[in-house]
Amino acid sequence: MKVTGPGGIGPSSGARPTRGGGGEGFRVITPQGASGPSQASSVSATQGVMGVESLLALQETGGPLERKRRAVGRAGRILDVLDNIKVALLEGELAAGDLDRLRRAVRDERAATDDPKLEAVLDEIEVRAAVEVAKLEQAARAA
Repeated sequence: MKVTGPGGIGPSSGARPTRGGGGEGFRVITPQGASGPSQASSVSATQGVMGVESLLALQETGGPLERKRRAVGRAGRILDVLDNIKVALLEGELAAGDLDRLRRAVRDERAATDDPKLEAVLDEIEVRAAVEVAKLEQAARAA
C-alpha cells in the first residue's frame, strides 16, 4: 500500500506480478556441480592473515613523531638516572643499583629520528652517561 497524503491510502507501485504466468516465483540457481552441503568447505580451517607477532611489530615501529617521542623519553630517563647518581655522590651514598640503572638506560636501543639536532643532543647524553659508567666502574674496582 502507498500513503498518498492525509486523505487516504492507494495501491502500491511495488512488485508487480509476472506476465509470463509461469508461477515459478523466486528460485535459487545453483551451479551444475554443486550437490548441496557436501561440497561446502570447512570454515574452521581458515587462518588469519597476520599473526600476533606481526601486529606487535607493526605497533612498535610507529611514525617519525613516535620515534622522536621515544628517543626524547629515553634521553630523559638517562638524565634522571644521572641526576640521581650526582645526588648520591654528593651525599656519599652511591649504591650499586644506581650504576646498574645507568647501564640499563644506556643499553636500551635508541630509535633513530629524522632530526639531526636532536640526534646530536642524544649522542651527547649517551656519551656523558657512558663516561659516568666508566668512572663509576673504575672507582668500584679501586675500592
